[in-house]
Amino acid sequence: MLSEKFIKRVSVVLLGVFLASCATPPEKVSATYVSPLTYQDYSCDQVKGELQRVNRKIIEITGAQQKEANKDAVAMGVGLVLFWPALFFLMGDDKKDELARLKGEYDALETAAIKKDCDIAEELKAARKEREEYARKEAERKKAEEEDEF
Repeated sequence: MLSEKFIKRVSVVLLGVFLASCATPPEKVSATYVSPLTYQDYSCDQVKGELQRVNRKIIEITGAQQKEANKDAVAMGVGLVLFWPALFFLMGDDKKDELARLKGEYDALETAAIKKDCDIAEELKAARKEREEYARKEAERKKAEEEDEF
């Protein structure tokens, strides 16, 4: 027969594994370093185009990552309170690495634009504002969902 101490230790280890597998909220994903030298041969128009492409992709992946984080939070709550097999649904489609890489690319493109003295300050402000607006709407949506649960 298994001792109570052994069962507690196994439970703690399993809980740790499940917690580690939860998707990270997108706002907590840090940029991975990407060298600005990657873009040194780009013209200002090419840098601008890449910034727009990367920004669109960041918004897309941020949305997917937020949905995954929300889903994992619900599964964790259900698993811990009601039904432990729900914890197996935490093994989802975490896009943390891709989001970190894209954020790094964006930073490198900004640095390249500054070094080249490109006149794209307005585009950078607009892209930042677009991401902030998206994050604000997602936060409001999440808050509304949480309020609906209670």
